[in-house]
Amino acid sequence: MAAVGDTGMTDHSVVDASDRSESRPTRIMLAAKPADALPTSRDSLFGDDEPEAAANQPARRESLFDDDQPSSPPETGAAKQSSARAAGVKGFIQNVMAYDWPKPRHWSEMMTRVDLSTQGDLGNQVKWKLGARVDYDATYTFTDFYPQAVADNQRFNVLLRENYLDIGAGDWDFRLGRQQIVWGEMVGLLFGDVVSAKDMRQFILPTFDILRIPQWAARAEYFKNDFHAELVWIPVASYDNIGKPGSEFFVYTPPPPPGVATVFRNEKFPARGLDHTNYGLRLSVLRDGWDVAGFAYSSMSVAPTFYRAIVADPLPTAIYQARHDRINQLGGTLGKDFGSLVLKGEVVYTRGRKYEVTNATDADGVVPQNTLLWVLGLDFNQFADTRINAQIFQNHFFNHDPDIIPLAKEYGYSLLLNHKFSDKFEAQALWIASLNRTDWLLRPRMNWHFEKNWSLAMGVDIFKGSPTGYFGRYDAKDRVYTEILYNF
Repeated sequence: MAAVGDTGMTDHSVVDASDRSESRPTRIMLAAKPADALPTSRDSLFGDDEPEAAANQPARRESLFDDDQPSSPPETGAAKQSSARAAGVKGFIQNVMAYDWPKPRHWSEMMTRVDLSTQGDLGNQVKWKLGARVDYDATYTFTDFYPQAVADNQRFNVLLRENYLDIGAGDWDFRLGRQQIVWGEMVGLLFGDVVSAKDMRQFILPTFDILRIPQWAARAEYFKNDFHAELVWIPVASYDNIGKPGSEFFVYTPPPPPGVATVFRNEKFPARGLDHTNYGLRLSVLRDGWDVAGFAYSSMSVAPTFYRAIVADPLPTAIYQARHDRINQLGGTLGKDFGSLVLKGEVVYTRGRKYEVTNATDADGVVPQNTLLWVLGLDFNQFADTRINAQIFQNHFFNHDPDIIPLAKEYGYSLLLNHKFSDKFEAQALWIASLNRTDWLLRPRMNWHFEKNWSLAMGVDIFKGSPTGYFGRYDAKDRVYTEILYNF
């Protein structure tokens, strides 16, 4: 596992059990399962990372649009009017209410989200999509538990989602604009999802479509039989949104020595220029039911590293500043469908990422560490209306520096159990833990689909571990929540 805190996980190590994905990139899919082998709730739980029936997966970019039809010749007259009418508005409205029960008890989330998108066809194999989301968290209106800077940052946000043009040209597809680029294959794990930035202000608790921040990118894809190539260039990158100091889930930094105060400077983002653009290549192929891909990606890291300086005057103070360094990554994914059993795997080598150290004498408080991360997962669906997913992962640090918190080899695992009691009720429990120490997250949840397009959920999020652990640092943030969701 990659390392931040006591478990050695990074902010990319997200497990999510209720993903409502936005448009994901077209890619070769696994072989089909019989429809009756899958719980009907499956897509609502892992829609973004699940193999789908091949018959339901168009091979081209058209699959991202409602009509699922191949691009047609230039349209005129009534045909153009029909395309314009097809560009309707869809999205969701969500309300999440969360209350922390460890003292000091307080409301931690009163979020209302409205997500809207529309898409259409301009003819000549040109399509478009526009999307935006509005977030309003009433916690920062009706309570004064958090600092004013946190309230200003998290009370109200208008966010651009996917806004792009798609252009088809023979075996090539081109996408220009703000878009999601999803390279990972694991169920609910973002280890191989190296391109995406994330909104970490609610840690890893929201679903992937809410966590992921689209990138302004130019993407070219080539399709030929069972081969798929993808080229990506990001001239103006998006970065993880980590919020402000004092927020519920502000990103972790190792605590300074006793008696030393802490100050956070404003985050330093890379200047715009060719030296700070991101670019990569991904190749995939389907052979004998094996979906295998490899990628190379060079970027300014979407996740920040906290550089540190300790000054003695007028008082001993540790001054932190979040910065983004260039990293280079090589990786691969694989998947194989064995009927009611699905095998998936990922491996990612990262060079150039820096990690915070506990050594107070270190000049800038960080050291570079090259890592190799792998993850294997099995998805079981042989039991009626029941799904079991198990995954194990490891991050190996080359030339391990003893002053960083993670060990030279960090191990972890995740387990998810979902059972559908009826067409309206389902329950699930998600467990993520370190194998090196006591550090875990437990997320039981009950869903009630009480009307068409409507659902009500109730659940709890329980964190346990040491103050330096990836989950243990939020030991006092255990919460109970409700979620009402309307999709349209």
